[in-house]
Amino acid sequence: MIGIVLAAGEGTRMRPLTYTRPKVLLPVADRRLVDFSVRALLEAGVDELVVVTEYLAEKVEGYLESKYGDDVDITFVRQGEPLGTAHAVYVAWTEVEPDDTVIVANGDMVYESRMVLEAVREHSTVATMALVEVEDPSEFGVVDIDEDGFVSDLVEKPAPGEAPSNLANAGVYVLEPEFGEYLEEVRPSPRGEFEITDALLDAARDGELRGVPYDGYWSDVGRPWDLLDANAWVLENEMPRPYVDGVVSEDAVIEGPVWIEEGAEVGPGVVIKGPVYVGPGCEIGPNCYVRPATTFVADVRVGQAVEVKNSVIMEGTNVSHLSYVGDSVIGAGCNLGAGTVIANLRHDERNVRVVVKGELEDTGRRKFGAVIADGVKTGINTSILPGRKLGPNSATAPGTVVRKNVPAGKMLVSGDQVFVDRRG
Repeated sequence: MIGIVLAAGEGTRMRPLTYTRPKVLLPVADRRLVDFSVRALLEAGVDELVVVTEYLAEKVEGYLESKYGDDVDITFVRQGEPLGTAHAVYVAWTEVEPDDTVIVANGDMVYESRMVLEAVREHSTVATMALVEVEDPSEFGVVDIDEDGFVSDLVEKPAPGEAPSNLANAGVYVLEPEFGEYLEEVRPSPRGEFEITDALLDAARDGELRGVPYDGYWSDVGRPWDLLDANAWVLENEMPRPYVDGVVSEDAVIEGPVWIEEGAEVGPGVVIKGPVYVGPGCEIGPNCYVRPATTFVADVRVGQAVEVKNSVIMEGTNVSHLSYVGDSVIGAGCNLGAGTVIANLRHDERNVRVVVKGELEDTGRRKFGAVIADGVKTGINTSILPGRKLGPNSATAPGTVVRKNVPAGKMLVSGDQVFVDRRG
């Protein structure tokens, strides 16, 4: 079988994290988003992998080649202009001209491998799609299936109250070579993109599309707070048995499932309550308190008396002493000055809201901290209000309060939100 992984998108809803990294390489615990689809396809028996890339393609290709190049033949195909999901699949399809079953999977999802295995097992027509139940069908492509599992209707992002069901397209498809004919017939949508749902709908009209409901965990990780949910789920459900390969002080306290990689050090007086992942080269402590659902990706330095909870902190970031990081996503190469505090709860206890693509969105969470991009530096005693974003290579002056988002490359220099060029 041939596997196609779609990994070309920019991930604009994940800004500012994706200004400097492709969305599919965002970390959850000890892996990246793209690993879930690659591993699922390999477990399903794929012996040839085609990965469609474009945005920051070299980073995606380098990561996958180094991690899987010895296990499977990988072909990388650049999508070029982003013209939609059907276009991305078609670019890969014409590259390999398949004469065997093809499994297509989005590369930016977190899910159990059995979703793919179940779709393959139930596959008996030209096309099969995995389905998941969702609370808000208006965010997804939604289908209706008959008693035999054939798709009878497929609506892309239906208006509230008009969805035919709550079964959504999960982004995994099992396809026969004949599906190429449906891809060739797709025409641009009103927004100018070639949508794979149009090809699937044509197959459904011919009685050649089945839907296979999947009842396990699934997330398309569309927004930064989804990354925290996915990270927590992976730590709880997808990790191997806990292990300590690094150096842990005899005065440290480790409770619950904790994974400490080789080269990591945990200092005296540190308390870690799992599930927590401490990546290679990290230094934690002394006297730190690390609470559940936290991931330190690699080479993270955490100073004295720092508290961290339910957060993802990426490579090479330094969190100086007497700081607090809660319910936050911190990029790579950051330096949080001593006494930096990230607030994660509004005084009125309403859900935290975050600006996404220029619109204020409800996170659905009472507690959510900050989204900090790569290369950010905060001055000592900086306070960051809930739901704020700091763009790549931005900074704050000592003692400032971040009340609104800080643009990339700018420095917040006073409490009334005055910005200057950071390097100016």
